[in-house]
Amino acid sequence: MNATTGRASPQQFSRPGRPFIWAHRGASRAAPENTLSAFRLAAEMGADGIELDVQRCATGEVVVMHDESLGRTTGYAGLLSETPWSTVRTLDAGARFSEKFRGERVPLLAEVLAGTPASLLVNVELKCDRADARGLTAAPVAVVREARAEGRVLFTSFNPACLWRARRLAPDVPRALLFERNSSFPLRHALAAPLLGPVALHPEDVLATPAAIRWWRLRGYMVSVWTVDDPAQAQSLLEAGATGIFTNLPDVLLARFAVR
Repeated sequence: MNATTGRASPQQFSRPGRPFIWAHRGASRAAPENTLSAFRLAAEMGADGIELDVQRCATGEVVVMHDESLGRTTGYAGLLSETPWSTVRTLDAGARFSEKFRGERVPLLAEVLAGTPASLLVNVELKCDRADARGLTAAPVAVVREARAEGRVLFTSFNPACLWRARRLAPDVPRALLFERNSSFPLRHALAAPLLGPVALHPEDVLATPAAIRWWRLRGYMVSVWTVDDPAQAQSLLEAGATGIFTNLPDVLLARFAVR
């Protein structure tokens, strides 16, 4: 964080000599994804940051959840966007993962920011595939402001409209552009990035060739690749110039890059 402004600095999202380790949905191989248990475990493992997904439920709260449906992680037959927080907060987000985590709840973004170490950086992915985000940029921005967490947050999205709004509403919070093999040609090649002002690009691993990483780095972007659990692949990406890795196994990758 910049000591003068309190704003996040792009340099926070890199580490000398090794990739920045983002715990994908927390330590999601060892604990239920996108839960406080997964995020706290990632911090205990030494992850540099956590990645999480946010959407709004029917009553407008900013909820940490990847899928549109609540079924896969909680067993509840309903869409998050059609379910009020009064119902979401009662659902069990841990029992389907393991009996050990029975009773784990779906958290709000505000609860994650308050319930994890202030030193743990947070990649907040804005989950929306529509041009009209229905408030899914303004609402997370308000949560981050309320928590005074501007200095530890990175906003990301596959949706350039969300990133454009984030740039307008919170120019002091860094942004990163997400894309995958099925993204449109302009997005897949980050041609739209200059309009959005990101500090980083977050490509799917199959797009992160040495030539592509070299080109993106020459254009001044940090590059964090998703989702990589193989230490050898992570090593190759580092050698190609990648600055960060998203992984479900932060402890395994951190062990690979431990100081020798």
